[in-house]
Amino acid sequence: MSTDATLANITDAEQGSSLWKDAWHRLRKNKMAVGGLFVLMLMCIAALLTPWLAPYSYEEQNLILGAAPPSAQHWLGTDTLGRDLLTRLLYGGRISLAVGFIATAVALLIGVLYGTVAGYFGGRIDAVMMRLVDILYALPFMIFIILLMVIFGRNILLLFLAIGAVEWLTMARIVRGQVQTLRQQEFVEAAVSLGLSQWTIISRHLIPNTLGPVIVYTTLTIPSVMLFEAFLSFLGLGIQPPQSSWGLLISYGVETMEEYPWLLIFPGLALSITLFALNFLGDGLRDALDPRTSKD
Repeated sequence: MSTDATLANITDAEQGSSLWKDAWHRLRKNKMAVGGLFVLMLMCIAALLTPWLAPYSYEEQNLILGAAPPSAQHWLGTDTLGRDLLTRLLYGGRISLAVGFIATAVALLIGVLYGTVAGYFGGRIDAVMMRLVDILYALPFMIFIILLMVIFGRNILLLFLAIGAVEWLTMARIVRGQVQTLRQQEFVEAAVSLGLSQWTIISRHLIPNTLGPVIVYTTLTIPSVMLFEAFLSFLGLGIQPPQSSWGLLISYGVETMEEYPWLLIFPGLALSITLFALNFLGDGLRDALDPRTSKD
């Protein structure tokens, strides 16, 4: 081995590899996770560009045509009102993805802050906060959301917030466990000895060090939220016409699947592919960020 090559290896060894760089290196080796990330990016791009990608107007109907199978004019067919199914899938994807990401963001915000405070302060504060979590776990979430819909009306923004407000409990438990471990570390004790405020320690030292498990659980929460919205729409409690989501389209397809099977097949495929992509990505991130396997 040449001297230059030896010096290069020594330099690389001295520089080391950060957790995030090493995790990205491991993630790229997972073909299923990379494929899931690629599919998810395509879905998000299609949702953002829907007004330009949709072949027809969202409101456009052709009652004379009615429900027609896939053809050159309508690639995925039309529904019973003569509306282009591809157009409705694209617009429905915007709502389904928005529900998944926004509701998960709400759950992320509440769960991370709640779990960090409980784990850092410990003692009676932790006991009271986690008993509240246990009580909320025991409540039927469906009844909670139905009550919100009855009291405040079927508002799409309320749906985002309501789903997020019932999905933060597991996130809080995960973060609490991580913080309880981190608060015993030397860097936290050093921050305390330097006189940093508790909020500074929480925001600058504890929360950033919990991002690995949080990111993994987030990718697994998004499909859960999307399925929850689809279930609510299937029951008639979610998105309401004339708006549509994949869940609402699936509900409509179930009612007409014997006569017009394409109205169920294509929305079901769109939702299934997205959920598979998110789960593959979540599994890949879990393996990439696992500290026990972060080094090859």
